[in-house]
Amino acid sequence: MSASTVIHSARLVTGGDTITDAWVRFEGDRVAARGIGDEWREQVAAGAQDVSVDVVDAAGRWLVPGFIDLHTHGAGGASVEDGETGIETLLDVHTAHGTTRAVCSLVSAPVEVLAERLRAIAAVAARDPRVLGAHLEGPFLDHDFRGAHDPEVLRTADADAVDLLLAAADGTLVQITMAPEHEGALDAIRRFADAGVRVAVGHTGADYETSLAAFGAGATILTHAFNGMRGIHHRAPGPVVAAMHADHVTLEIVNDGVHVHPDVVKLAFQGAPGRVAMITDAMAATGAADGDYILGSLAVVVNDGVARLRDTGSIAGSTLTLDVALRNAVVESGIPFVEAVGALTVTPAAAIGRAHDLGRLDAGYAADAVLLSDELAVEAVWGAGARLV
Repeated sequence: MSASTVIHSARLVTGGDTITDAWVRFEGDRVAARGIGDEWREQVAAGAQDVSVDVVDAAGRWLVPGFIDLHTHGAGGASVEDGETGIETLLDVHTAHGTTRAVCSLVSAPVEVLAERLRAIAAVAARDPRVLGAHLEGPFLDHDFRGAHDPEVLRTADADAVDLLLAAADGTLVQITMAPEHEGALDAIRRFADAGVRVAVGHTGADYETSLAAFGAGATILTHAFNGMRGIHHRAPGPVVAAMHADHVTLEIVNDGVHVHPDVVKLAFQGAPGRVAMITDAMAATGAADGDYILGSLAVVVNDGVARLRDTGSIAGSTLTLDVALRNAVVESGIPFVEAVGALTVTPAAAIGRAHDLGRLDAGYAADAVLLSDELAVEAVWGAGARLV
């Protein structure tokens, strides 16, 4: 007997629309149908002979698509670098906060080491639909804008390194962050883009013109906008304004109240409407206690939920979850709720070429959903049709 879920009497937000008294029906791992009013009763009655139907009364609460995190390193004391067990641990923490799909991010390391870690991510992705694939945040980064990356392993890109990483990922490399101003970078951007990898500009000293050149060569994402790059100056607009100018580029934002001021978050939403994807950039301390941690190979101290390198004081990722990012956007930055939901759903899905099957609660899309209270607290989570929280 197959399983089906009907969630009814919801305030549904999907694809920029708000629908009151809505219902959604899942069959297997897909959305089978949706509607309004009491039509769901007919759906249950018609299918009751063939399937086991779980009926959930949303009681007027918000129902939104599952959150998609394009950039996360860890949680629950575990990091992606810890391998398959660590990946499952961090996924469980983020799932409890509404994230149903995530791109697992690796910090800079020697290329041969990264190749092994890519294979571990691919192994989890093959069995766990929550893993969308891998994100290499380095090692092709700028030394001066490296943030929490080990300077000893940073390097320029060449054809052999690119080919090794692509082969190790075996089709599961979703994104790579690069500094486009260095030797070999533009050729590498083209090679990765041709292979279907989304290239992000980040941890870079590039100016406006160099950033535009990277976006012209195939880069389509700006890694954690405003962080790890030159700021906006009225005569030197830098990578952020270049990304706003290039209308095919998605801007990642770490909306934890530490990385980016709430009014600057609002500026990003206004400057690139429909192209902001809120991410966590979360490290191992997410959902865990303050204290000492390791990010890649570097020592990190977490105080009051803020992670910084012990040696330099540089911000070292976050302890953010996407439900908190959503509340911060609405409450602190005044972003309309529908727009904020879009920055966790349709926008990140489109950024990685998954607009056809992720980020909406429409028929044929993945059965990923989050039920939220009026205060935007997570009350239930479904992923690939299964109740997860």
